[in-house]
Amino acid sequence: MVAAQPAGNPLSPYLSFERPAWSALRAATPLTLDERDLDDLRGINERLSLEEVTDIYLPLSRLLNLFVSASQDLSAVTDTFLGSLAPRVPYVIGIAGSVAVGKSTTARILQTLLSRWPHHPKVDLITTDGFLYPNAVLEERGIMARKGFPESYDVRHLVQFMAEVKSGKEDVEAPVYSHIVYDIVPGETQVVRQPDIVIVEGLNVLQSGGTRLGSGDAPPIFVSDFFDFSIYVDAEEAHVEQWFLERFQALRATIFRDPNSYFHRFAEMSDEQATEFAHGIWTEINGRNLRENILPTRERARLVLEKGPDHSVRRVRLRRL
Repeated sequence: MVAAQPAGNPLSPYLSFERPAWSALRAATPLTLDERDLDDLRGINERLSLEEVTDIYLPLSRLLNLFVSASQDLSAVTDTFLGSLAPRVPYVIGIAGSVAVGKSTTARILQTLLSRWPHHPKVDLITTDGFLYPNAVLEERGIMARKGFPESYDVRHLVQFMAEVKSGKEDVEAPVYSHIVYDIVPGETQVVRQPDIVIVEGLNVLQSGGTRLGSGDAPPIFVSDFFDFSIYVDAEEAHVEQWFLERFQALRATIFRDPNSYFHRFAEMSDEQATEFAHGIWTEINGRNLRENILPTRERARLVLEKGPDHSVRRVRLRRL
């Protein structure tokens, strides 16, 4: 048995696992990635090793595989009770966390690992960036500087998308967002076709802002209502800010040099100017959004990945059932 301790106090709803204890829960789960895979999965300026995958993400993929299998068994029991086959619906995993904390990389790793388990090979990944209002709408409403804050998302559209996915609809379309042009791509969509698992990654997936899809007296529905499992990627704000500054500098040498990039004008800044500008963005936008809207959702997650200053996960907290 692996020793786990209540997270912080004996009344905590979470069990806390230090890295060695969590790693032991991998059991016999095989490593199905190699260094070439990691090159495709790493985010800009992130340090991701096979050791990190082995210690953290293999045990997590094993846990999720067990949850998915249990959900499939429960669905079969329900079908037996009802005497009919219900629509095939995917298992939905939500991943939340700050800008620059590495949640997108976490989502890509889990998508790859989970797709290599035998009973759920089709795993789709959706980011909520696609449900941001277009820049023209944000500018019209005077909230362009609050992009990423709750009011900048078309929550109704996102909830409608989740409802259709979870109802077993055959084809469900999601808008596509381009980080190069920093806007929704007109006419382009990502189609979700009844996968085994859907991973939904974004700043806002655990936030409490809901919407009504029915009549005026219908109760509000939240994005997280459709999740079967949720993950929060956590780190000290000072570390996340440093990662954001480092990523901004890395982007200046890569994506920002594309003439089509919304941020092309920043590519020629001096390092000092770029650092000052990026620090201002963090102070006025990303840091505020983290403290006001994202961090307060952490305790709603089923599992929390706690990162240290080097981006590696030091501790895992798992909510008791």
